[in-house]
Amino acid sequence: MNTQGHKEAILGLAARQGLVRPKDLERAGIPRVYLRRLVDDGLLTKLGRGLYALPSYAPSELATIAEAAKKAPTAIVCLLSALRIHGLTTQNPFEVWIMIDRDAWRPKLDYPPLRVVRASGDSLAAGVTEMRIDGVDARVTCPAKTVADCFKHRTKVGVDVAVEALRDCWKQRAATLDEIGRYAEIDRVAKVMRPYMEALQ
Repeated sequence: MNTQGHKEAILGLAARQGLVRPKDLERAGIPRVYLRRLVDDGLLTKLGRGLYALPSYAPSELATIAEAAKKAPTAIVCLLSALRIHGLTTQNPFEVWIMIDRDAWRPKLDYPPLRVVRASGDSLAAGVTEMRIDGVDARVTCPAKTVADCFKHRTKVGVDVAVEALRDCWKQRAATLDEIGRYAEIDRVAKVMRPYMEALQ
């Protein structure tokens, strides 16, 4: 592939994905130097360390979540950030909340700031969905699992936030009480949640 071909391939990648990282070029066999050339030519914009996009890229209110998902693809977006994605909170956390395996290395990012929680087994793996956010593939806890997680980590997010999430999830029919109850069992917070769930019926 010639110079022009490399540039076109990168621009095509940016158009499809929204955000481009040097690792994306490595997979395609394209030298990283072309990112700098495209930035110098005004055809790409550098958003942060190791993150590029087309000048026309218009980030949504979920842009920081997309950036975190791009930079830490194995992490699971959870808790307040997942509530934001699902429209189940009025909160707009400045940190991106992610869940990783209990034994995994914590992702080291300059930006965005991360709030990391750890889990293992079904509590980590259950209820994870693939979503597309600002052109980036992200792993996100589903609404029912997110609500259960909020009760599990209520000392971190606040009981009021957990209760609001449960109420909004039920009102918006984002999940059934049976679904929420299943994840409550997985997270071992069924007894804690039971009175709040009974109040909705």
